[in-house]
Amino acid sequence: MSIPTAATTPSSDPETDQRLRRWRLVLGGEADGTGCRLTGRDAGMDRALAALYRGAPAPAASRGGARSAGLGGSAPQVARWLGDIRTYFPTSVVQLMQQDAISRLGLDRLLLEPEMLEAVEPDVHLVGTLLSLKHALPETTRETARMVVGKVVAELERRLADRTRATLGGALDRSARVNRPRHRDIDWDRTIRANLKNYLPEERTIVPERLVGYARAQRAVKKDVILCIDQSGSMAASVVHSAVFGAVLASMRSLDTRLVVFDTSVVDLTEQLSDPVDVLFATQLGGGTDINRALAYCQSRITRPAETVVVLISDLYEGGIRHEMLRRVAAMKAAGVQFIALLALSDEGAPAYDHAHAAALATLGVPAFACTPDAFPDIMAAAIEKRPLPVPVGS
Repeated sequence: MSIPTAATTPSSDPETDQRLRRWRLVLGGEADGTGCRLTGRDAGMDRALAALYRGAPAPAASRGGARSAGLGGSAPQVARWLGDIRTYFPTSVVQLMQQDAISRLGLDRLLLEPEMLEAVEPDVHLVGTLLSLKHALPETTRETARMVVGKVVAELERRLADRTRATLGGALDRSARVNRPRHRDIDWDRTIRANLKNYLPEERTIVPERLVGYARAQRAVKKDVILCIDQSGSMAASVVHSAVFGAVLASMRSLDTRLVVFDTSVVDLTEQLSDPVDVLFATQLGGGTDINRALAYCQSRITRPAETVVVLISDLYEGGIRHEMLRRVAAMKAAGVQFIALLALSDEGAPAYDHAHAAALATLGVPAFACTPDAFPDIMAAAIEKRPLPVPVGS
């Protein structure tokens, strides 16, 4: 139920009043031409918006009709503002306003205080900010920061883990199927379905032109997956999702998963994959980018090229040796490695990336495209089965 809002000149048409009210909230300020005065909940919403989008507070005598407020540098004031926006707006809007507050008002400095962290609405962007601040976090704030990161990671795992395991489990089963099975290994249900077109009515039987079966258990081939993650500052959301997917993939016995992060140096975090929060706090967001060095490390860890999937997640802004980077990708492809280049692994829309390097990879048969977390399981399933990748439209 909406709370009634007074206007300086109420009309006889409630629809007109509502339209003026909405314009007043959008425009801000009493002298906005709507003639509408906000009260109650609407006035509170307006103050919360003004604090973020109208900069520092003006003296009372000079405010006039313009929307003017601010958060200043006071942690208690910011904490109250965070509570207000959670009261007035849905979670998705709260997260967007928090992100704007970090970039416009320097809210990141105040996140060093535990009471501030307890007031924010956790999301992927906030996790990225906390990871970039981790070396500056005081001792009293570190445990709270870890709890915030853990809450976001747990939510991502809840949303993504089951579907990832189901999708990749099916792909691994299909990749193990054989078309010339021994008699005891024949999958009769699938064989019959595959040969229904060969049914002979007069004989009331099916001629099995193609037998479908499963490879014997001891012959099933394990797949190797290497996630190679760019941890430069612009890739924060991708790093968060990659850590979650790395942990999910590592939990699957039929996959041998390695997670490597890089900037100008390379760090192998495979031993920490049991806890994605540990992985995230071991990353170092920011710095330069040396994709060639990272791929050299990944290449050195490949022992079964034909059974290996390498996923490079990077915006492709290479600070290392460009031609060496491309040569390594070509060598891995030639050896039989399934190579995937993701410009981003996030829900943030079209990323900024190096178009020249993306085009160069495409000539090697490696399409480079952005991928949402929900689409990632299907991408990996296609790679495991050695099918064409389901590249999103517009990539």
